[in-house]
Amino acid sequence: MRKRIRKIFAWLFVVLLVEFLLPQSFQMPVEGATAKSYAQNSFWFYPWGPSVVHKGVDIFAKKGTSVHPATAGIVIYTGNISRGGNVVLVLGPKWRLHYYAHLDEIKTSFLSPVGHSSIIGTVGATGNAAGKPPHLHYAIRTIIPYPWQIDKTHQGWKKAFFLNPIVYLNESL
Repeated sequence: MRKRIRKIFAWLFVVLLVEFLLPQSFQMPVEGATAKSYAQNSFWFYPWGPSVVHKGVDIFAKKGTSVHPATAGIVIYTGNISRGGNVVLVLGPKWRLHYYAHLDEIKTSFLSPVGHSSIIGTVGATGNAAGKPPHLHYAIRTIIPYPWQIDKTHQGWKKAFFLNPIVYLNESL
């Protein structure tokens, strides 16, 4: 029982460390990608299939290209889901969730601390990207909503929980 409690406290300490001490420093997650590797207006694009709107950005690259975390954090999920295929979810600074989808391979594991030099996976076309050009779908979801982002169309209330990753990626180049 004590060992389990120590593990819980150690994990909480690491989460608090990430949230309050790590700076939010962005980098392009796809190795070698530039602003020309993604559409500048693809965030919250409507219509976008079953999800109605596109809640992130698709960064196109050759299959197998390394994917690094856009910011430091802790891996809180790795696995396969129907739409995203092989995915990695990283909890980063400011309680932001960084979602990496359609990976060909996942190269990290649950509760791994990651930084800019870490490789979390490779570009692919899994999930609902099967049969399409290989790319990384990257999205940033907030735990604390930003109500000023709400628009009245296309599931606008959900927009309060997403940040436009294109803004951060463009600033990092």
